[in-house]
Amino acid sequence: MDEKDKVNDKAGENALEHNSIALFHEKQVRRHWDNEQELWYFSIVDVIEVLTNSTIPKRYWSDLKNKLKEEGSEVYDFIVQLKFTARDGKKYATDCFSTENLLRVIQSIPSPKAEPLKIWLAKVGYERIEETEDPELAFDRAMKTYLQKGYSKEWINQRLKSIEVRKELTDEWQERGVKEGVEFAILTDEITKAWSGKSIKAYKKFKALKKENLRDNMSNLELVLNMLAEATTKEISKKKKPKSFDQSKRIAKQGGHVAGTARKEIEQKIGERVISAKNAKELGKRNVKEIK
Repeated sequence: MDEKDKVNDKAGENALEHNSIALFHEKQVRRHWDNEQELWYFSIVDVIEVLTNSTIPKRYWSDLKNKLKEEGSEVYDFIVQLKFTARDGKKYATDCFSTENLLRVIQSIPSPKAEPLKIWLAKVGYERIEETEDPELAFDRAMKTYLQKGYSKEWINQRLKSIEVRKELTDEWQERGVKEGVEFAILTDEITKAWSGKSIKAYKKFKALKKENLRDNMSNLELVLNMLAEATTKEISKKKKPKSFDQSKRIAKQGGHVAGTARKEIEQKIGERVISAKNAKELGKRNVKEIK
């Protein structure tokens, strides 16, 4: 999934409040944050109770689960069992789904309360088709999404530029045979560590983030240095034409090191740290500025 996709896909996450227990129409849905996978897992029985008002949600889920299995639905294979505290105070294993798979299951639940999510999913699907025919639409929608979230136009322009720079880098990686997914993540982590001094996981923890996108919580200066690191990595890769993943990994460190050197020089000149623990809320989205 690229950066443009993540902008719209946040809508599904944002529909579920980021607390240990999410609230749907004044009812509780138990959920668990998996720090390793960076995913929320939701109790499907709780979601069914909210959406259907069923007095026997476990039986409803049992019947639906069998139906999905008989129909050959792949979502059945993504059930994760987690222990949650029940009303009697004891912990029991409960069927759970990640946000993506939860949305897939909800499509199979006939309920007026599920209709808003189904309509949203249809809208997003249609927009993806449109963006395939006209990629510029993705940037227009991203601009509108960030404006609705309260970001300043100055920050948004930097952010959209960072998406363009990132896409150019991933295109170069694909050209060199780097595999999308795990290998992209490893190289990105190497770049980030080299310029910021922190791994992506440590950087997100430093900013008190979970599922949120790290770049969406950077100041202008952090974004600029991240772009410098990725743009430099791309240019070195184009020049050296690495033939193996290990060679691409070394180049990622080199590209990140260039931006890391720039960061240290900036910090020396201004006498202050560039890397900030502040996230988007603390920075003040409409007044995102370099760290003081």
